[in-house]
Order: sequence, then C-alpha cells, then structure tokens
Amino acid sequence: LLFWRDPDACAPSVGLTNYQKSCHLSTVWEFRMYIKQVIIQGFRSYRDQTIIEPFSPKHNVVIGRNGSGKSNFFLAIQFVLSDEFNHMRPEERQQLLHEGTGPRVVSAYVEIIFDNTDNRIPIEKEEVSVRRVIGAKKDTYHLDGKMVPKADIMNLLESAGFSRSNPYYIVKQGKINQLALAPDSQRLKLLREVAGTRVYDERKEESKTILAETEGKRGKIEEMLQYIEERLSTLEEEKEELKAYQELDKQRRSLEYTIHDKELRDTREKLEQLEEARQGNKEGSKERHDKVVEAQAQIETLEREHKDVTSNMHTTSSEREQLREEDQELVKQRAKLEFDVKDLEEGMAEDQKKREQYQRELAQLDGEIRQKQAELNNIMPQYQQHKNQEERLGSRLKGCEQRRSELFAKQGRGQQFSSVQERDVWIKKEAKSLSSSIQSKDEQTRKLRCEVEELKQKVANQEQELKERGDDSEQRRSAMEKTNKEHAQLKIKRDDLTNQRKELWRKEAATDQSLQTIRDELSKAERNLRGTMGKAISRGLDSVKKVVEERKVTGVYGPLIENFKCEPRVFTAVEVTAGSRLFHIIVDSDKTASQILSQMNKQKLPGEVTFLPLNKLQSSPIQHSTSRDALLMIEQLQYDPIFLPAISQVFGKTLICRDMDKASQYSKSENQDCITLEGDQVSRKGALTGGYYDTRMSRLEQQRLVNEHTSRLAEIEREKAELRQQLEDLDGQVTHILGEIQKVETKQVQLRETYERQKLDVRLLTQELQSNKKALEPKERMLVNVESDMQSMQSALAALQGELGTEMQSQLDSGDQREVEKLTEDIQSLQQQIRSCLAARTQMESQKNTLDNLLSNNLIRRKDELAREIEELSLVDRRQQLEMQTASFEHICGSIEQTRSRLEEVEAAIDACTRRLKEIDASLDKWKAVEKENQDAINEEAKTMEKLAGKRSFLLKKKEESMKKIRELGSLPADAFDKYQNLQLSQLWKKLEKCNRELKKYSHVNKKALDQFVLFSDQKVSLIERKEQLDRDYQAILELMEVLEQRKHEAIQLTFRQVAKNFSEVFVELVPQGKAQLTMQRAVDGAPPVEEEEDGEEETVGEESTSQEDGAPKKKKKKQKKKLDEVDLFTGVSIQVSFTGQNSETKELQQLSGGQKSLVALAMIFAIQKCDPAPFYLFDEIDQALDSHHRHSVAAMIHRLAENAQFITTTFRPELLESADKFYGVKFSNKVSQVYSVTKEVAREFIEEETTDK
Repeated sequence: LLFWRDPDACAPSVGLTNYQKSCHLSTVWEFRMYIKQVIIQGFRSYRDQTIIEPFSPKHNVVIGRNGSGKSNFFLAIQFVLSDEFNHMRPEERQQLLHEGTGPRVVSAYVEIIFDNTDNRIPIEKEEVSVRRVIGAKKDTYHLDGKMVPKADIMNLLESAGFSRSNPYYIVKQGKINQLALAPDSQRLKLLREVAGTRVYDERKEESKTILAETEGKRGKIEEMLQYIEERLSTLEEEKEELKAYQELDKQRRSLEYTIHDKELRDTREKLEQLEEARQGNKEGSKERHDKVVEAQAQIETLEREHKDVTSNMHTTSSEREQLREEDQELVKQRAKLEFDVKDLEEGMAEDQKKREQYQRELAQLDGEIRQKQAELNNIMPQYQQHKNQEERLGSRLKGCEQRRSELFAKQGRGQQFSSVQERDVWIKKEAKSLSSSIQSKDEQTRKLRCEVEELKQKVANQEQELKERGDDSEQRRSAMEKTNKEHAQLKIKRDDLTNQRKELWRKEAATDQSLQTIRDELSKAERNLRGTMGKAISRGLDSVKKVVEERKVTGVYGPLIENFKCEPRVFTAVEVTAGSRLFHIIVDSDKTASQILSQMNKQKLPGEVTFLPLNKLQSSPIQHSTSRDALLMIEQLQYDPIFLPAISQVFGKTLICRDMDKASQYSKSENQDCITLEGDQVSRKGALTGGYYDTRMSRLEQQRLVNEHTSRLAEIEREKAELRQQLEDLDGQVTHILGEIQKVETKQVQLRETYERQKLDVRLLTQELQSNKKALEPKERMLVNVESDMQSMQSALAALQGELGTEMQSQLDSGDQREVEKLTEDIQSLQQQIRSCLAARTQMESQKNTLDNLLSNNLIRRKDELAREIEELSLVDRRQQLEMQTASFEHICGSIEQTRSRLEEVEAAIDACTRRLKEIDASLDKWKAVEKENQDAINEEAKTMEKLAGKRSFLLKKKEESMKKIRELGSLPADAFDKYQNLQLSQLWKKLEKCNRELKKYSHVNKKALDQFVLFSDQKVSLIERKEQLDRDYQAILELMEVLEQRKHEAIQLTFRQVAKNFSEVFVELVPQGKAQLTMQRAVDGAPPVEEEEDGEEETVGEESTSQEDGAPKKKKKKQKKKLDEVDLFTGVSIQVSFTGQNSETKELQQLSGGQKSLVALAMIFAIQKCDPAPFYLFDEIDQALDSHHRHSVAAMIHRLAENAQFITTTFRPELLESADKFYGVKFSNKVSQVYSVTKEVAREFIEEETTDK
C-alpha cells in the first residue's frame, strides 16, 4: 500500500522514460547517440558475415532493387531493438535463419554498435555493442560481448532516450498506407500507446485485486470479533472457581519443586563422586596410555632400526662376497705374476749370459778383422802398384807393336799398290774407317766414363744412405723402448682405474640397497597416509594427479597437508582442527580448478576433490597471541607465504590452549575456536567436542615420514647420481686408457715392423753397395783399355794422314828402319817387364783374395751376425718387462692388502650388526611386554570405566528427569523455594498426596480460563486495530484508483494536444499552403469534440481527489466521477486537412487521394516522433506514393531533423538523395544479400536507371 501512495508513481508522465520527462521542459532536442555500425550474419538473406561501413550520425540512404534485402536489413535492426520477435516458436525462429545454397545455417546474429561519445548510455565506453543471437533452440542477448537478459538491454536503451511505447521509430513498407487507411479508433489506440496509458491500466487492475483481498480480510475480522465477544462472556463466569484452584495448584507445585529439588541435589552429589572416581581412573589410564604410546614408539623405532640393520647386514654380506671373489681373483693374478717374474728373471739371466758370450766373440772377431785388414792394407798398395805398372807396360807394349805394324804396313804398300793414287785412295778409305772407329771408341769411352761416374755416385749415395738408415734404426730403437715404458705405465694406470671402478660399483650396490629400503618405507608411509583418508578422496587425488601430468597443468600445489610443517607436539590439535580439509588441493586460481574438474568430468575419472583457489580466498591479518596459555595455531605452522590465504582459511581462527578450562575461557573472550593439545575442542559458539584420539596413525606423522623418506630418497638418488657420474667418468677414463694402450700397442707393432724392414733394407743396401763396388773395378779397367785402343787408332790415323801424298817406297828409310829396330827392342824389353810384373801381381793377388775372402765371407759376416744377435737381445728388453711385471706384482699385492683390510672391516661390521640385532630383539621383547602389560591394564580400566559410565548415565538420566519435572512446573510462587525446605521427603510426599486429593474436587474447572480471557481480550483489541487499518487502506485504494484514472485522462489529453499541435506544424511545413487538425471523438451525444484549439478550455481534475476526506460533499464526488468516466467516452481521433489554403474547407481523410493520404499519414508519424523523439529512425520507402514537390518537403524536413537524430532511409526517388550524408547499396547474388558503401553519384545513377526501367 505504501507503494501505491508514492507520488512519483502517479506523475502525469508515468508512461515516459526519465529521459523523456526531462525533455518535456525543452523544445530543443540534441541526440548524439546513434547507430554507428551494424554486423549481420546468417539472418534472412544475409548468409555471410556482413560488416556495414560506419553510418553517418545524420542522414543515411540505402538503395537497392526490390527483393535485394533492404527490408531484411531494417528487419535485422528491429529484431534486436523491438518486442515484435518475442516468444517465437521453433519454426518461426527457423524462418529468420538464412535458407539457400551452401552449408545449412544453424544460428544467426545481428550486432548493433552505438556511438556513445556523450555517455548517453550509462556505460563508460565510447562504443557500446548490442548483439542478439538466435538459433533453433537458443535466443540470447549480449552487451559488449557478455550475455545479459533482454530486460537489461531494453532498460539501458530507455535510459538513453529510446522509448518502446513509440512504434514509429522504424517505419516499414506499407506502414504509411496502413496508418492512412486506419479508422479513427485505431488512431486513438495509437495515441493511448504513445501516452503510456497501459501502465495506468495495469496498476488499476492490481489495485482492484488488492481491494478485493482487503474486503475479504475485513469480513474475516468481523467474524472473529463476534466469536471473541461470545467467548469473553463465558470465561467471565469461570474466573472465581479458577482462583481457588490456582491456590491449591501453587501449593502442589511448591511441594513437587521441593521434592524434585532434593532428588536433584542428591543425584548431583552422586555424580560428583562418580566423576572423582572416573577422573582418578582417567589419570591412571592416561599414564598407562602414555606408556603404551611410548612402548609403541620404541617398538616402531626398534623395528625400523631392525629393518635398517638387517638391510645394512644384507648389503655388507653382499660386499663381503664380492670382496672374497676379488681376493681370490687377485691371488690368482699374483700367482701368475710370480711365475711371469720368475720366467723373466731366468730369461734375463740367460740373455745376459748370451750377451757376454757374443760380446767376447765379437771382441775376438774385431781383433782378427783388424789384423787381417792390416795385412790386406799392407798388400793392397804393392798389389795396386804392380797392377798399375802392368797396365802401363801393356799400354806401351801395345803402342809399340802398333807403331811397328804401321811401319811394316808402310813398307808393304809399295808392293801392294801400283801407284800413289791407288795408295792414297786406300789410305783415305782406311783413314775414314779409322775415324769412324775412333768416333765409336770415343762414344764408348764417354758411356763408360758416365757409367763409372754413376757407379761412383751411386756408391757414395748408398754409403750415405746406409749411414742415415743406421741413425734412423737407432732412433726407432729408442722410440720402441719409449713406447714399451709408456705401455707399462698405461697398464698400471688402467689397473688403478679398474680398482677404483670396482670400489664405486660396491658403493653403488650399497646405494641401490639403501634406495630399495627407503622406497619400501616411503611406500608403506604413503599406504598408511592413504589409509587415513576415504576412498573417494584418495581416488580424487589420483585423478587430479593424472590430469595435471597429462595436461601439463600449472598452478597446482598439491594437498594442504603437503604445504606446511609443524612440531609433533601440535600434531593432534592441527589434525583435529583441519580434519578432511588436510587433503583439500591448493591451486592458484579458480580457473585452474575449473580446468581440472572439466577434464575429470570429461574423462569420467573417479573420486571427489575440494580445491582452495588462492585468488578467491581472503586472508585476514594475523592477531598475534600474547598469552602463555593460548597460542595462535597459524603461528605454530611453517609454510610458504603464498599459501597464507589457504592456511588462514583452515587454521586462522583457532587457538591452542593449555587445557579445557582455558579453552572455554578464550573461546568466549576472543570469539575464536579453541583446542587443546589432546584434541578436545571448544567452539566459539559454545559446543564442546573431544574424547580419545588415537595418534598411532596420525596423518601428520605419516606425512612427516613421507616427507622425511622423500627427502632421504632424493638425497640417496643424488648420491647415486654422483656415483653414476663418477662411474661414467671412470668408464670414460678407462676407455680412454684402453684406447691409449691400443694406440701404443699399434705403435709398437708399427715400430717393430718398420725396424725389421729397416734392417732388411740395410742388408739389401749393403749387398747392393758391395755389388756396385765390384762392378766399378771392371768398368774402370774397360775404360782404360778403350782409351788405349782409341789412342792407338788415333796414332794409326795420324800415320796414314802423314803418308798421304808422299811417294811410295819399297823399303823403309833409315829413320823408319831405326825406329823399327828401336821398337823391336822396346817390345822385347816391355814383354820381359810385363812378365816380371805379372808374376809379382799374381802372387800378391792370391794373398789379397785370400784375405778379402776371409774378411768378407767369414769374419765380417760373423761380426754382423753377432751384432744382430746382441741387438735382438737389446730389443727383447726383459729388464723393462721385469720392471713392469714387478710393478704389477707390487700393485696386486697392495690391492690384496686393501681388499683383505676391507674384508676384515666388513666382517667386523657384520659381527656388529649381528650383535645389534640380538640387542634389538631383546629390547623388542622387553617393550612388547611393557605394551602388553599396560594394554591389559587399560582394558581392565576400560571395563571399570564402562561400569562407571553406566552408573553415570543412569544418574544423568535421573538428573535430567528431575530438571525436566522442575521445568514442567512452570512459574513458581515466590515462597516455593524456601517454604518446605526443612521437611523430610516422607512429609513432603504426604502433603503432596493431600493437596492432590483437594485438587480433584476442581477437576471440572477450566484451568486456562484466566489465560484464555486475557488472550481473547488482547486479540479483540488487536483485531479492532487491524479492522481500522484495513478500513483506511480500503479508502486509500479507492482514492488511488481515482487518481490513476485522473492521471490517465490527463496523460491522454496532454499527449493528444502535443500530437495535435505537432501534426499541424508538421503538415504546414510539408504543405505550406495547407492546414490540418486532429479531433478527439466522443461517444455521448452533444459532447463537444476535443480539438487542439481548446487548450485553455480543457476541464481538469484537481489534486484534491488525492486528499479528499470523509464528509466531503457528495455533489463533488459525483462531479469527479463524471470527469473520470469521460476517459472511457473517447471513441477515436479524426483528421481534417486542407491542401488548398488556410481558409478553405477541410476534408476528412477518406476524401483525399492516395498520395495525399500518404502525406497526411507521414505527417502524423512525424508528429508522434516529435512528441516522443527517438535517437534514430529507420524509414523504408516512405516517399513511394508522394508527389515530387511533397517528396522535396519530406526530404527537407528529414534534413532538418537529422541535425538532432539519425535517419536511415530507403528510396527509389532522387529527392532524399540530395540531403543525405552517406549512401549504401544492397546487392543480391546467389540468394545472398550484401551491403556496401557507394558514392552519391552512383546512388543517383541507380535511381535514374530504376526510374527509366519503370
């Protein structure tokens, strides 16, 4: 009812928006909000996404052929902004989707982008987009990309000046003709819509409903008042008997209270005694429980130690077996090396013996060779002298014999030739032959000389090469010795690295054993931890882990229990506080949680999970505790600061207190939940929770073990990785050493092979040198002989040439005769000398050959053999091998000592483990006995506690019954607490029995008469007040209905006058020579029609109708009733116009031509729009039926109105083009429409073509 009294609800402009109300005060309209851009896809003929170029805020013209899609474009805008497309059936929605070639369109959307630079739409953006998406089963609205209800969109547009009560901001084809042919009643209906009378009608109907409900309530209240009056008269008679009854009843309740109070105090004393006994048993039980817990902890520690010692013993036993195997292998190697060293020592002694023998023999040979070489050297000069003398004598003998032969031939040519000429011819011929032979000999001499020089050079080169090869052999021999030493060193290094690797292998095996043990412990702790949570939570954690690993999800920090640590003394308090929240998963944001849940649902993974998104949790500041009796739980936790919101969510409002008394105290004073170290809780609301909490399977303890084992596992894995890295490094070094050994061995083989080839080459070269030296001597002798022959030939040639031209003689002259004789003597003398030299040379040559043969074939050859043997003994350097084997032997002995030392340590460790296992077994037996003893005692005490609990339960039940009986007594007399306290229970029971007998006399009395009398009296007063309030409300509703009718009448009258005035002004602007007016038609005979000129004479309904009081004159009420009924007398709105002049006779709309009707209807639309302006207008071919000069007028008016509002029009006439700002063309191809921007010239050409075609 208060709502209906709101003055603003009854304002005259209630049908208008707030923006329109403000516009009533001004005639200047400035709309800056306009449609900037339209995007269409899949709607009607617009299949593909069509992004229309931004519109002008003033006048825009759209051209296109009929059927191209212009009307669909306007329909798309109407689809977003109007109510015409609400509550559509599926087939109606399907009709809005594009149907044509290509893929089937399943959804469509239209998006309108408004320019909001002046912030007329209450959104702080320069552009606001509104999109409507429709499909076969969906219809949604989007504001700036976000889905919103349609009502929000419409309210937003209305707040910007867009009124849905005005249906003419979009004028489709045929709308002009429809308005022109509409009857007067239809125009009245349109006027009512513009005036917003629908709101008044709706509120009036609501008022009628409330009025009927109020009348029903008034009737019920009157019936109740009548019933209450009857009951009050009856209860007045029963009050006296009730007073006597009440006195006895007070006495009875006092007696009963005293009896129940005595029983209650007795029960409380017994409960206190039971509580003392229970507390004593509890303390003893707690002490024994502590011992059991201590024993269990000791047993668990000893069992863990037993397992560790057993594992260590197993590892040590494995190491012992390895050490024994290594020791056996090393002993075998040592034995082998002992035999090798012994063999080398024997071989070395034998080699030394041979070397000494060869050296003695070589020294003896060197003496013999020097002796024989000295003898040969003594013989060689004499031999060479005799040989040279023999060659000179032979040469002289040969020359003498040749000269004597020439002289005898000269003597015989006198007999041989008959004439000098014949002789000369023969001489010339013989000289020529000798010249040819001399040339041949000369050529032979040069060749022999070259061969001799070559042989000498070759011998010199071979001797130089032999020297170089000897030096190279020494270098190779030194290199071989160096490689042998390097080979020995590499082998020693290889053995050292191999031993290191074996040691690392043993360590790795021990590490693997430790890893396996830790993994087993970790697996056991994880199983125990999973056993403390439900299957659903366990499966949920597994599912989350799977999703995170598969999808590589980041921002997941795991369960809460894994992200904090605390001291063991607060484990129980923390566990009880958190409960199952320990397994809630911490994530960085709710988006991450949604992603994981989506994948879990998609993959149908089992389990249930709860997430703690850090971005959604709010952490309150930590209030640090200053008391020693209470600690803030969150301060006892260690965690990463980024998890503060999650930690604060679970533990932020809990205090850890010393005991239950302190917990109760602080829960009230600090308004926080409190908990003791034993797990007893006190809620800040007062609830107490507690009892025995089994700490043997503590979640935090298991998590601590998991963390500890995980840390230890990571540490051992790091150690293993380091060992593995060291092994890999050693493997690399061993491989490198083996490679180096292989290279050295290959180098040794190559050096030995090249050394052997070098020795072979030296022997071959020596043989070749000796062969060349032997070939050189015959060549030299041949050269001497050839030169001697050539000299003889030259002498003969000279003699023949001297004889040429001389006279022929039969006898030699005296000089020649003497020369012949002289030559004969010389020849004989030379022959004698030659024989003597030959004999001496032969003798010396025999001695030379004997010595030379002895040296070359015996002594020097044996010397070379001995040198080779000694050299072979040097190459097979057994001393170096002995040193290498000795070093290896010593190394093996050191390894054996280390192995046996380590073996002794391992044996000692095994003995220590065995002794420790026996000690652990003894301790286990001891602590198990302690556990069993105390556990049996606890069980016995538990039975005792059960008996005490049974008694306590009985006493508590009795106590509750006594308290319940006391409460059931209700309010007691003031003297009830002390009046009968001195009496015994037996006396109290007697008095109570007597009182009950007296009360039976009043059994017929209405015991609630007095209460009922008071109750009905109060109800009567309340109902009277309620009836008076309903009477006032009823009158207020009637007054409100009268005010609504009055406001409705005023709104229609005001709207009619505004539209009528605007219509006349618009018509005059369109038809300067004409005039027009609107007239309101009434149903009552004789009632004058309401015209726009009657503004000053209009009847008004005063404001006194809203404040009229009872007792006002009935005449005034009838007058108001008459005025309010006039609203229902309006039957229509008629139009009278004149196109010929201001004073000419006006005509009804039916009397006008089609073009005149269209112009009048258009003027009516402009008048309505001027009354209720919109930010933009869409006109679809409004000038179709107008004459040319009327089209010019309409174009001029649109041009003027476009300064304050946006117009989007379609036309086939050129007049609207002249005043437009932007132009758009619509093309239809392959059943698809497209909108594109065109120039004014293109638009004009299109209009002209269309006009010509028509």
